[in-house]
Amino acid sequence: MLVENGAEGLMLHLATAPHRSSRSDALLKLKPYFDDEAEVIEHLPGQGKYTGMLGALRVKNQQGIEFSIGTGFTDADRANPPAIGSIITYKYHGFTKNGVPRFASFLRIRE
Repeated sequence: MLVENGAEGLMLHLATAPHRSSRSDALLKLKPYFDDEAEVIEHLPGQGKYTGMLGALRVKNQQGIEFSIGTGFTDADRANPPAIGSIITYKYHGFTKNGVPRFASFLRIRE
């Protein structure tokens, strides 16, 4: 209900823990996410520690929207990225005003 009314998620607090004004293991942010599939159309090069490896995937989803996914990869994924033309599953948290999945993150290659 809260998310439907615009909330990003919930903050869960361990009831037996004392209140702290800093980060704490007693506080957990719970945000729902959605997943979908997209076709890999391009490999974008990495920078910095990922030089010579995958930086991001350029993908096209089933609605025909193209966007980049640059997070969610292990170093092994970056060294051996999903092939162009393969289908991947990604997670996201809603859409931008232009219909692009917000905060898209790689999950896996669809088998």
